[in-house]
Amino acid sequence: MSHDNHDSAADQARVQAVKRAHAPSLMKKANVVGVGVGLRERGGVRTGEVALVVMVRRKVPLADLAPEDVIPSTLDGVPVDVQVAGTLSAQA
Repeated sequence: MSHDNHDSAADQARVQAVKRAHAPSLMKKANVVGVGVGLRERGGVRTGEVALVVMVRRKVPLADLAPEDVIPSTLDGVPVDVQVAGTLSAQA
């Protein structure tokens, strides 16, 4: 099995499992508005790598975050991508 295809069903399933395991604790962190599965972005460009996407109202400098509010760069070996979602509101 080649690891060149980052969008494989196995990668998707693994990231979904990590999402289920960690979403409740991630949602308790300051600024977090959502947790999903998506493609990692670097400098605004999608890399094609499947990642756990943590959506925040705004990015906060690491020095300004309490230790319990820091979002890790990986969880259970899955890359975590923090993306700015702004303020979300329900649409009718």
